[in-house]
Amino acid sequence: MNIRHLILLAIIALLGTGSVKANDDYKNDKRYLELRDAMHHAFNDADSARFYPAVKNLENYLLEKNDLHAYYTQRCNEIIFLMNQQKIFEAYTLGRQLSTELREKKIDKEMYMAYNILGHINRYCGNKAAARRIFRKVIDMMEEAGYYENMPPIYMNLVNVEIEENPDEAMRLLDKALEIAQKYSPERMFDIETRKYLTYFTKGDIKKFQECYELYRKGVAEGKSSVHGRSMEVYYLASLGKTEEAIALAKEELGDEGGDAIAEILQRAGRWEEAYKALKEATNAKDSVNNVVLINSMRSISDQLRLEEMEKQTARNRLIGMGIGLLLLALLVGALSYIVLNRRKHLKELKIAYDHALESDRMKTAFIQNVSHEVRTPLNIISGFSQIIAMPELTSNTEERQHMALMMQKNCHQITSLIDEMLELSFSESTEDAVKEDHVEINDMLRDMLQENQPLVNAGTKLEFNTTISDDFVLTTNLTMLRRAIATLIDNAIKNTTKGTITMKVSALGSTQLVLAVEDSGPGIPEEEAEHIFERFVKLDDFKEGLGLGLPLCRTLIKRLGGNVLLDQTFKGPGARFIITLPIETT
Repeated sequence: MNIRHLILLAIIALLGTGSVKANDDYKNDKRYLELRDAMHHAFNDADSARFYPAVKNLENYLLEKNDLHAYYTQRCNEIIFLMNQQKIFEAYTLGRQLSTELREKKIDKEMYMAYNILGHINRYCGNKAAARRIFRKVIDMMEEAGYYENMPPIYMNLVNVEIEENPDEAMRLLDKALEIAQKYSPERMFDIETRKYLTYFTKGDIKKFQECYELYRKGVAEGKSSVHGRSMEVYYLASLGKTEEAIALAKEELGDEGGDAIAEILQRAGRWEEAYKALKEATNAKDSVNNVVLINSMRSISDQLRLEEMEKQTARNRLIGMGIGLLLLALLVGALSYIVLNRRKHLKELKIAYDHALESDRMKTAFIQNVSHEVRTPLNIISGFSQIIAMPELTSNTEERQHMALMMQKNCHQITSLIDEMLELSFSESTEDAVKEDHVEINDMLRDMLQENQPLVNAGTKLEFNTTISDDFVLTTNLTMLRRAIATLIDNAIKNTTKGTITMKVSALGSTQLVLAVEDSGPGIPEEEAEHIFERFVKLDDFKEGLGLGLPLCRTLIKRLGGNVLLDQTFKGPGARFIITLPIETT
């Protein structure tokens, strides 16, 4: 089952204990229960008109009770609600604000909430590996802080990541979520149980699903609410063999998001040709929705920049008015010289603000142009080859099919890298210094990375590895960030080397520094561009793939690890050499 509205669940809508507050006696208060249930039902019904007043009332109540943990949980609910409505840019903006506020107020125990939002954004953008890693980090952070009551929703986030590729792991996570909820937050169990009931239908255990449906109806009769309720009714009709009624209800209740459900129902009914058509229609609908989301996000960025420009113009007018007032006051008190100097200072600040505005506009334009080209082009390639492969009359040989698969793989890798660069560069600048707790065997890691990139190199290009350190040399660092930085340099070398050699070198300077170098035999980089290329959206060749964010991201990550990355201007070529230096920390 792949129902789109299950991407972001309303699981975190209920509150937990373990908060930054004096006590939680208010949780038995009638007023609190009314506010909580009103917000919860509005969330599950996706009713904006009811949800926003309800969540604001609940937030004000929680602030009165000095329960900051529960208050910030509701702030997260606002972000998740926006993502359910496909307002990704607005959700991302609120997520950044939440991260900044938690950091500035030094509420470190609640920082897991900001990571959770980042996990949802990665999940929405299709980066399942990053989402899986982030959600597991969130669970570790919550366990360390003692927030067991709020852990079931994070396990449900992992369920949504695993359900399609690893259903057995998803069932294990569901059981774990139920185990924790039963002990710490029983009010969450109905949502989790209902999600598990749907899984039985997907696995083909219709008898078990029908038994669970009776349990679901019993819960509804008791006044319980679940975000999966509409799906339960649709699949129950399908389990009774009422296929047409189930399809009609899916269209009515699930709307555009019910395409996958309809394909699943037709498949269970053995109507394979109709199931294929329904799945194709659902896929086309998702692509259209994704395009709308991208367009709306770009429009939101543009609107925000225009708003900032208007605010700057208002500030200019205000400053001018203040300058005139100061000038009049200076004439009255005979301090004309002071006014002149002050005006010069204001004009200088206005010039700087104007230059910043021009730079922001340039970066906006470069971003929109590059994203439009760099995302649409590989998507068109993937779509074209997938349609060719799916043609029944296709008679191509194994070599041609392998070529098609390789091209689809390379373009998927290109899109994933673009999204990773944008998300990781933004989030890296909004977090604390990196936690370096991984013990990494450098030689083994580099050999693995070169092997992973071997299928991506151009024909006639060789990958080589030279090392002067022993294989048992271990560096204490942050493995994820280091791999990402090195992968960026390798990817950069692959894109710029059509024929020749790409060499990864590693050595140590005494016992204090580790030196990693990536050399290529490409066209090289002029000396005057040595630092310019580390600025955002800078591309020396506009016809090369990428957004111009790889090298800025690489430098940001390495600096957070305590090192540096630069272009070696002493390298005589042909090509270019990038050098990473990292401290060797001793205990």
